[in-house]
Amino acid sequence: MTIRPIVRYPDRRLAMPARPVTAFDDGLRELAADLLDTMRAAPGIGITAPHIGVPLRLVVLELDAKAGPQTYVNPEIVWASPEMIMHLEGSVSMPGINDEVQRHARVRINYRDLDGIPQTEESEALRAVCHQHEIDQLDGVFWIQRLSRLKRERLVKKYEKMSRGS
Repeated sequence: MTIRPIVRYPDRRLAMPARPVTAFDDGLRELAADLLDTMRAAPGIGITAPHIGVPLRLVVLELDAKAGPQTYVNPEIVWASPEMIMHLEGSVSMPGINDEVQRHARVRINYRDLDGIPQTEESEALRAVCHQHEIDQLDGVFWIQRLSRLKRERLVKKYEKMSRGS
């Protein structure tokens, strides 16, 4: 298990759709373990393989230390509620920046576990927000693209200023 360097915004790799995972092997398990270590060190509650420069559809979430981490391979949203919620979001690839994003209140996703076994999960509130946020990232949609152009430009300027100062 290793903490890997995180790709920082505006790296072009964050805008590229990730490829489906096809090999459910020790290499995938090692990558998932590295993602978990990297996410915890960031710190964050969710991370994708593209966040560390690996263009594969792999997500690790850890919303509650007691419940532990959950790994999603090739996740896809198959249903979303019509009800919407606002939730504060940010990214390990743009540390120190966050804003409220509108998302579906509930979603159902299909994914595979690390052994390649198909799974389905329904989520709401924070977990639903995280599923949508991380699946967007796998599709090459960085979270600030869900904001108005004005908000997005303001946040990018703030991040650039913070990055120069450190």
